Amino acid sequence: MKFAETVTFGGSGLNRAAELRADAAAIARLHADPSSETIVYWRGKPLIRRGSWDVLARVPTTLPLFANRAENAVFLGLEDNRAIFAHDISDWTPGEVDETSLSSFLDQSEQRHPDLPRTDVFAELRVNMTRLNARDAELAASARALYCWHDSHKFCAKCGAKSEMSNAGWQRGCTSCNAQHFPRTDPVVIMLITNGNSVLMGRSPGWPEGMYSLLAGFVEPGETLEAAVRREVFEEAGITVGQVDYLASQPWPFPNSLMFGCKGEATSRDITIDPKEIEDAMWVSREEMMLTFAGQNPKMLPARKGAIAHFILERWLSDRLD
Repeated sequence: MKFAETVTFGGSGLNRAAELRADAAAIARLHADPSSETIVYWRGKPLIRRGSWDVLARVPTTLPLFANRAENAVFLGLEDNRAIFAHDISDWTPGEVDETSLSSFLDQSEQRHPDLPRTDVFAELRVNMTRLNARDAELAASARALYCWHDSHKFCAKCGAKSEMSNAGWQRGCTSCNAQHFPRTDPVVIMLITNGNSVLMGRSPGWPEGMYSLLAGFVEPGETLEAAVRREVFEEAGITVGQVDYLASQPWPFPNSLMFGCKGEATSRDITIDPKEIEDAMWVSREEMMLTFAGQNPKMLPARKGAIAHFILERWLSDRLD
């Protein structure tokens, strides 16, 4: 697919400089370098710089705020020979926190830290992801996925003892049995299933009214992408699928997935949903989907911009899947 890597979080050619991660002295020097920059996270939300065009905020690693946080910094790579790190300051508590907003489907709340520029706010990445350029999006996705992994893997899976961040944030080491643990990425298939001029759409419980998307599901151990597509579609909607082809992939750091976009030809049309999997599924014609994307379909909202589902559907509508 010619446009595969233009998907949001699709990559920007960042020099991740993985060869430096195990060199603790070199990482320490880079963190102390006045030219080094860091992106900042708070409770899964990146620091966004508001302006005429919003960008991912980058601030010096030498700010007093990060003085005692070097050991928990993640080294993301080099940009024009300048080191880029990430810091998580989730231990900070703003004066007022609306927990209801923080747990909402798309959190619209913003938080400001008193030691950071007034133009900078912590904001939900899914709300802001389409405003970021490719480099900022790659940095934001990488850091968020890593911090989500660290937050959920604080103890050794082998012996249960506490583990510690190592390898510049790209590894965890057990302090008891010396086992080494590496970041987890969960493979997920998301599929454009067509039958003639129609595409299969579904919705999960709890989604906003009118929101539908392509069917998706996790790949199981010992399973190919093609087999996962056929199994998930049949489990969720009772539809059998024949030919399956790969389209594009997207890192999806909510929390640690890699989405494999595929297309498949349905060999049946009668839908039988599994209510434990999805709330509804339906066939949508190309004409109906065009109205949806134009905001003129009262029954359906368009897929979320920035998500691979929107990316694939948009190219299906314009006949640019090859």
